[in-house]
Order: sequence, then structure tokens, then C-alpha cells
Amino acid sequence: MPTAYIATAAALMGFLLGSFLNVCIVRLPNNESVVHPCSRCPLCGQAIAAWDNIPIISWLLLRGRCRHCKGIISALYPLVELAVTAWFVLCLFHFANLQNALNTAVLGFLLIGLAVMDWQTHLLPDEFTLGGIGLGLAFCFTRATLLPADLKPFLLTTPERMMLARLAAVAAAFLLLFTVRWAYRLVRKREGMGLGDAKLLAMLAAFLGLKLALLALFVGVLMGALYATALLLTRRAEAASRLPFGSFLALGGLFTAFNGPRLLLWYAGFFR
Repeated sequence: MPTAYIATAAALMGFLLGSFLNVCIVRLPNNESVVHPCSRCPLCGQAIAAWDNIPIISWLLLRGRCRHCKGIISALYPLVELAVTAWFVLCLFHFANLQNALNTAVLGFLLIGLAVMDWQTHLLPDEFTLGGIGLGLAFCFTRATLLPADLKPFLLTTPERMMLARLAAVAAAFLLLFTVRWAYRLVRKREGMGLGDAKLLAMLAAFLGLKLALLALFVGVLMGALYATALLLTRRAEAASRLPFGSFLALGGLFTAFNGPRLLLWYAGFFR
């Protein structure tokens, strides 16, 4: 069981990275630097002082308003910070292996950011999707190097097979949604899915492997279908309305990161 000190450290890291994630959410879809300039009020453009930029606390003390123009600052900012913090602490308690906890914490950071960005802008920036693929592969390759290098058929060691399998998973995940996107455009003569969705599924495969990535896709499609049905029934959308599928895929990834292995074992039990 993690000590209170480690849990506190994880929470503080979540607060800080959650604050940074808010910067990424605002700036990356607009192709702006996440380093310069410093944080500013989105309404009046006034620079935010360090004491007004403390995650969650500053928003509460200022009652969700800018100190200078008194304009309302969205509650989404503290909610993102709180979500990242909660995710980090949950990872610490859920996974016995510190490497798995770190792997899932990083994945959650990326998925929370992508979910919000796609919901707001219908964009999934390459900095997160392609960068996430690199990080996921790096975690996988690091685990592979710790395995014994026993030689198996085809003259490949266990670490080499693990690395090649994960690379193949990333390629297969990307090609799956790329093919769906291509077929939809061929039949309907218009775009139905962005290329960012294929990159996002590939990122999930890099972190989780192909089976869990496909489970995340299934969960994301199910949630998206339920949301679309609710919109249609309440007449807030029509059949041609565009939905932020990347947001649902990211939520499916968050769900699968914690519950996926257990669900796959449960499902496999029906075939024994």
C-alpha cells in the first residue's frame, strides 16, 4: 500500500501537470507555443500572476473570475486539474507495479487532454497523438529490455518479439481506422472521421497493446452511439451532425486502462 507521502507526491504532481495540461488544451489546437508567453486571462489578455495561478486553489479563491477584468473563468480549468490529480492517485493505488502505474498515469494525462481538445475543437494535435505513440513504445521497450533474452523460434529473443508485436499492434490499430475513414469517404463522398482518430487508436495500442486498444474502441463507439441517440431523440442534432469521436475514444481508453484486462478475462471465460 502506498504511503501517505507517496500519495501526496502523486497528488501534487497531478496538480502541476493538470495546470500544464490546461495550457496545452488552450494553445495546441491553435498551433501556439505552450512555453511562451506566460499564462494570460483568456478574456482581457492580462498576464496571470504566480499567486493567481495555483491549481484549483486560485480559481476557488477568486471565485472563478479574473482578478483584473472580473470576467468569468471557465470551471473546466480546475476540473481538468482535479481529473489529472485523481487519475494519478488512482493509478498509484490500483497498480502494484510502479512502472505500470507510471505508464497508465502518462496515458491518462494524454487521454484527458485529447478528450477535452477534441470536444472543444474537433482536433487531436499530433503533439499528443504522435508524441503519445512514442512514449507508449518507449514504456513497452523499457519493459522488454528487463525480460530474459531467451532464444525462441525464428531466432528472436523474448524482448525482440515483444517489441515487434507492439510495433505491429500500433500499425494495425492505425490501419484499421484509416481503412474505415477511407471506405466512408469512398462511399459517402465526404469526410466522416479525422485522421487524428486513427493516430489516437494507434497511441492506445502503443500503451495497451492491440487487444485492449480494440476494447477501448468498442467502448468508445458504444458511448458515442448512446450520446448520438440521446441527441437525436431530443432533436439537438441530426443524422449528419459531426460528433467528437476522439473524445469518446479517449474515454474508452481511460475505462480500458483500468478495467480492460479484467473484462478480457471475463469474456474469455465464456469460451473455456
